[in-house]
Amino acid sequence: MTDHAAAFSAGFIALYVAHEVADHWIQTERQAMNKHLRNWTGRRACAGHVATYTAVAAAALWLVAAHTGLALAPTRSAAALAISAAAHYWIDRRFTLGRFAGAVGKAGFYSLGTPRPGHDDNPCLGTGSYALDQSAHVLTLLVAALILA
Repeated sequence: MTDHAAAFSAGFIALYVAHEVADHWIQTERQAMNKHLRNWTGRRACAGHVATYTAVAAAALWLVAAHTGLALAPTRSAAALAISAAAHYWIDRRFTLGRFAGAVGKAGFYSLGTPRPGHDDNPCLGTGSYALDQSAHVLTLLVAALILA
């Protein structure tokens, strides 16, 4: 395996694990419930989430590099983390991804499973917006891992 392939593989795994942990365990309930709001409360909540998300990703990359002996270039690592952070913020503001989903003909899927207005009849993670959110994040992780390599 070449150094580039090793950096890509190890980097993607580290970033993916960090994503899952930071998005579901580290993110506070306040951040999760407010990051979509179109005001300063929403912007702060999303920025706080992205800051801890990026810290977890940096720690995961460091941990993998330290324990495998893999040399990750600091500038490539910083660029990968910056791209991941910026994309994560954009995706997690929700209305941005919702608008994009509508523009590419996925508005129906994006709203799949959303509770009806005035009702709380589908409180679950199994919505189209969640599926598109997570797949957009994974695509970003692929790009970040390619930058690492």
